[in-house]
Amino acid sequence: MKNSVYLVVIMLIGIVSTASSADMVKSAHHDFRVVTVVEGLEHPWAVAFLPDGDMLVTERPGRLRLVRGGQLVEQSVVGVPMVHAEGQGGLLDVALHPEFAGNGFVYLTYSKRCESGGNTTAVGRGVWRDGEILGFEELYEADACAPRGRHHGSRIVFDRDGYLFVTVGDRGVQDRAQVFSDNVGVTLRLNDDGSIPADNPFVDDDGVHDANWTLGNRNAQGMAMHPVTGEIWQNEHGPRGGDELNVVRRGKNYGWPTVTYGTEYNGVVISTKSHEEMGMEPPIKQWTPSIAVSGMAFYTGDAFPAWRNDVFVGALNLQHIARIRFDGYTEVEEERLLERTHGRIRDVRVGPDGLIYILTDARNAKLIRLEPVEE
Repeated sequence: MKNSVYLVVIMLIGIVSTASSADMVKSAHHDFRVVTVVEGLEHPWAVAFLPDGDMLVTERPGRLRLVRGGQLVEQSVVGVPMVHAEGQGGLLDVALHPEFAGNGFVYLTYSKRCESGGNTTAVGRGVWRDGEILGFEELYEADACAPRGRHHGSRIVFDRDGYLFVTVGDRGVQDRAQVFSDNVGVTLRLNDDGSIPADNPFVDDDGVHDANWTLGNRNAQGMAMHPVTGEIWQNEHGPRGGDELNVVRRGKNYGWPTVTYGTEYNGVVISTKSHEEMGMEPPIKQWTPSIAVSGMAFYTGDAFPAWRNDVFVGALNLQHIARIRFDGYTEVEEERLLERTHGRIRDVRVGPDGLIYILTDARNAKLIRLEPVEE
């Protein structure tokens, strides 16, 4: 009997050990486990962290969800704007104002109908109070109306000076990215109230829209501030090949579609020109074949010290997270994490707890996080 008890204990220990081993993911610098935070999200697009530990998650069909105490609150947050959810459009990014503790501002980007027809990208804000958004107001409607719900861009980031950067894609009409009088295929730079800063690069140029900070961007869906330099970095979708990682520089033209590493989806060459010969800004990294880039974040926490300042980029098509290390602007290492194990990756963020949070993209999607495995 005694031996039987020992045998059962040993078997249970073996089961626990096997389960722990199966849950562990090995990588070049850290071993980690993947933990599901919540599931049952419908095409979530972005996550933001509230100071009290709650999280806000946007769902593309037009809902803002609250994660409280590790549980997804059944009732969606009230007070969000009405969106036009079509194709790639809907309720998209979410971010807190840098002085959220004092003003409570939550910023959202979304697609909306244009009075002239079609749809465009807009950004607005409201005050977070007691689990709802109060007094939401639209701050800026991009001059980017198009008949199709494609290439809205829509990532938002605040820089260290409090300026608001918003991406707007080419809206699926690639030649419009080199027509600068509107907001198509650009990065916008705005004041936090949606007004246009007086020192934007093109305010004295009648041929370029005053709100434009960069030009020639196809569809930037990942953007983050570098934790050391304070520069804004962003990734953008190429067509068939040519996904790019760029440093967002004042007044620069990133070339789309005059210069690209990609081809049309049918294989037809788009351009044979180089950035250098056209006087346009080259990426610091490009992916061919396309991984279909999505949300991105620089790692700034303490839970994974060997990853500090590495950039993490989600991949929709190739279904992984790319961890990339740079020496300045020179890539020195790339590693693919969670390759084809959790489906399409829509967003990547670093939480205030130093853990990495990831949104998958599906009709029944998850918010997951990476936790270190103690050696």
